Amino acid sequence: MPALLLLLLSHLAVAAPIQVDLWHAYRGEEAAAIDALVDEWNATHADVQVDALAIPYAGFFSKLEAAAPRGNGPDLFIAAHERIGAWRQAGLVRPFPDGEDARDYHPATVAALTYDDDLVGLPLAYKCLALFLNRALLDRPPTTTDELVELLPGLTGDQRFGLAYVFTDPYMHAPWMHGFGGGVFADDGRVDLARAGNAESMAFVLDLQDRGLLPEEPTSALITDLFNQGRAAMVISGPWFLGEISPDIDFFVAPLPTVSQTGRPASPYLTVDGAFVSAFAEHPDEAMQVARFLAGPDAARRRALEGRQAVASLTAAADPEVAADPILAAFRRQLDAAIPMPSVPEMQATWEPLARALRRVTRHAMTPEAAVEGAQLEYEILTRPPPPPADPRPYLAVVGLALAGVMAWFLPRAWRARREIARFAHAYAYVGPAALAMALLVVVPFVVGAAVSLFAHRDGTFTFVGLANFLDILLARDWPISSPLSFWFTLGVTVLWTVSNVALHVTIGVALAMLLREPWLKLRGIYRVLLILPWAVPNYITALIWKGMFHRQFGAINGFLEWVGIGAVSWFSSFTTAFAANLATNTWLGFPFMMVVTLGALQSIPRDLEQAADVDGATGWQRFRHVTLPLLRPALLPAVILGSVWTFNMFNIIYLVSGGEPDGATEILISDAYRWAFTRGHFYGYASAYAVLIFFVLLGYSRLMNR
Repeated sequence: MPALLLLLLSHLAVAAPIQVDLWHAYRGEEAAAIDALVDEWNATHADVQVDALAIPYAGFFSKLEAAAPRGNGPDLFIAAHERIGAWRQAGLVRPFPDGEDARDYHPATVAALTYDDDLVGLPLAYKCLALFLNRALLDRPPTTTDELVELLPGLTGDQRFGLAYVFTDPYMHAPWMHGFGGGVFADDGRVDLARAGNAESMAFVLDLQDRGLLPEEPTSALITDLFNQGRAAMVISGPWFLGEISPDIDFFVAPLPTVSQTGRPASPYLTVDGAFVSAFAEHPDEAMQVARFLAGPDAARRRALEGRQAVASLTAAADPEVAADPILAAFRRQLDAAIPMPSVPEMQATWEPLARALRRVTRHAMTPEAAVEGAQLEYEILTRPPPPPADPRPYLAVVGLALAGVMAWFLPRAWRARREIARFAHAYAYVGPAALAMALLVVVPFVVGAAVSLFAHRDGTFTFVGLANFLDILLARDWPISSPLSFWFTLGVTVLWTVSNVALHVTIGVALAMLLREPWLKLRGIYRVLLILPWAVPNYITALIWKGMFHRQFGAINGFLEWVGIGAVSWFSSFTTAFAANLATNTWLGFPFMMVVTLGALQSIPRDLEQAADVDGATGWQRFRHVTLPLLRPALLPAVILGSVWTFNMFNIIYLVSGGEPDGATEILISDAYRWAFTRGHFYGYASAYAVLIFFVLLGYSRLMNR
């Protein structure tokens, strides 16, 4: 019997299928097509089963890069190719074998997935920008920029536009940049943002904006609304826009026009969705088999027809049913003029400088020539070499001595109090879970973050640099103190932001509470509920609503200002107005808290005291200042401290309303730390040093207020 059982278990072990974990960020029709292909594979391959998991795009790359090296990531993943340089340097992906048959894929897609002569992934589909046109407004696309500029005035007016796109986004601007002979990299491979073609392309966009031919302060949501409402004849966007177009709109897609001044086509960046095998895959050979299946001509045909993907397979693209799709055919024509997105790590550091340059030009803060020169300077600072490695032994010695000192202080006291501890063991048992949760959720992350601040992160590796990050920040080694990218400038803005907000929160909150306690006020209960609503609504929703209200062209606030004859304000083009927009939004969110605290405290103040002061001849202001306010202070002080900490770290409002505009001048420390970590090249150590400094600033403030 034991032998039979052993034989049975061994048979089950052999028969157990291999599981290949697949991650992707597709949604809608694309996700459905991938799921159908996975089901087909699983039905025909009992020995290798695929488990597909859709990850939200916003967190896809961070989860992948964090999970894969720790053995928690996928065997196979589908992603855009632009990060393969960093992935190869970090050892995150496994290249396909030499001699892999890639003849069926469009050469441009193969080139995009090749790094250091290695084919890093198999191309599935490609995405690039093209021109979407409303057939009811325009029946043929412009073929040159001269023709485009000639068409636009007749299609523009009364909040209608001939052309709409997010022209402040470097990715959206890239077709004009390349069409005017510009680009990111010089012929020698060096990053050169100050090229003449880059400045000329920005001048072209500025001319369109100044003539009122483009919507102001464009966002992707605004562009979608304009096109779906029939108020935009043409939109520059990519295949993802297909899922956002209303079924009522009769549209078609065409390649972007040729730039008349240079004769070059407007060349968008080409991004290729590839199937990549993780270097940490448990079953790499099986993962490659699945990748070949997904990228093959039969699967590509299904992805094209069911998922509306512009597929890389030449065989699938030539299929009569696929070739008959006018949208896929238009993107196929645009592919010939597209430029593969550079996948080298340096590319990631160019996006923010170029975005700043575009915004400076379009709000007339700089000439195009000065803007691209400033972008090049910012890029050079962002890509500066990391601080030199430091010897960790002195730091370890300090940490060891500190721990020894803490233990020397704690253990004798714990020993002397052992009987007292045993006596109240049940009480410690009650608070134990909460203490453990605090340790795991607060103390451990803080210690880890503080430790990261002693390292420099480059290309997926951490190097111990000691206090170099703190010295760079505090001594303003990279940026002048007056620069918005300087820690000291941002600290000043953060302090101004906190003081202004808390002052308004307390003033408005106390004033409303004093009013709402008066017995002569009718419907007080209803007013209290209504005034608490701004606090009850999630702050990111409120921020987005106020962001729309402050829009230069379509915002309700500017609509009111124009109605009363004041004129519209470009709220995010100057520090004063952008700061005021942020302040108004956060004041709306913050005063209800202070009002509720004050209302509660007022319940404990006897009216007899105020009436006695009234009999003594005190005015209303004197009664409030000398009687009510001193009795409110014990309740208001903790609320002010708490409100100050909340406001000091109010990331959502800054990020969603002003976005730090102009030029990062309205960033606060917490939002600036975020940008150092995630949008300026993954300076995790530098950002962690910011976080540690924020902690000590707030710690000092709290201790000062508690005196």
